[in-house]
Amino acid sequence: MLLLSVLLPPRFTPERVKRDRRYRTLDKYRFIAGFLALPLAFYAVFVISPFLQAIYYSFTDWDGGATADFVGLDNYRKLWNDDRFWDSAKTSVSLLVAAPVITLSLGIFFAYMITAGGRHRRGQAVAGVVGSSFYKVVYFFPQVLSIAIVAVVWMRVFSTRSGLLNGSLGAVGLDGLEKPWLGGDYNLALFATLTVLCWSFVGFYVVLFSAAMGAIPRDLYEAALLDGAGRATTFFKVTLPLIWDTVRTGWIYMGIQALDAFAIVLVMVPDHALKVTPVFLYQRFREGQFGYATAIGVVLLVFSVVFSLIIMRVGNRDRIEY
Repeated sequence: MLLLSVLLPPRFTPERVKRDRRYRTLDKYRFIAGFLALPLAFYAVFVISPFLQAIYYSFTDWDGGATADFVGLDNYRKLWNDDRFWDSAKTSVSLLVAAPVITLSLGIFFAYMITAGGRHRRGQAVAGVVGSSFYKVVYFFPQVLSIAIVAVVWMRVFSTRSGLLNGSLGAVGLDGLEKPWLGGDYNLALFATLTVLCWSFVGFYVVLFSAAMGAIPRDLYEAALLDGAGRATTFFKVTLPLIWDTVRTGWIYMGIQALDAFAIVLVMVPDHALKVTPVFLYQRFREGQFGYATAIGVVLLVFSVVFSLIIMRVGNRDRIEY
């Protein structure tokens, strides 16, 4: 320390250097705090505040009026003993399990074919199928449509009397396969809802996974081909491990979409055929049971958070750098 004090000019003493470093660190944090202050304020007002209000109202008997009496856990006890809620929860969980598996599997398959599933071409060891850019547009097309429009279109497809599906089956002599898809049978209505849900979102995951696969260095694919790996081996040993983080994120997002399914069921499926938890919540709002409805919303929030944490935990693996 004495040697440094002798060698360094007075204005560059170790104490001065430490003090300047501390001031620079404080200036950096002040800049970050100032830059984030306004966005965080908006987020607190328009996102955090409604969540906190919903949690508060879930402990009241609020009916939409000016007053809301605190009732403790009465709404949650009522929810626990409500068979209609458990019926709707069973449907939502069924969609939660099936929709991500089907949608992500189709998205990964189509993305792989578009990115690396084509024949080898001159100068390209790895290439997508012919017309891959056109297929991306076609697959993504449902994403530009309103979900309400999608539900109306598919309601006409599944219509019992004049629907495209039953009409096509009858036209080719398969009259025995004609079904009242939305006419009251729970399993058929669940199948129809699952079909529309997967069709609506598979294009988004095709584009998402195509972007992730496009970031993989071609050298890895070429090395795998030189070692004699086929398409299946290349996919499971190279592609899937390298896009696993994207798949895990997509699984969480698709699970939340499956838990919702509000507009599809509300518009397309009759009330007596199928109910999901968001539709059950909406009906309680229409009846003026706002406190009870917000309790259902809080349960959905907790379930979504738990689901996300489980997927992040179960799907966690060592990150592969390339």
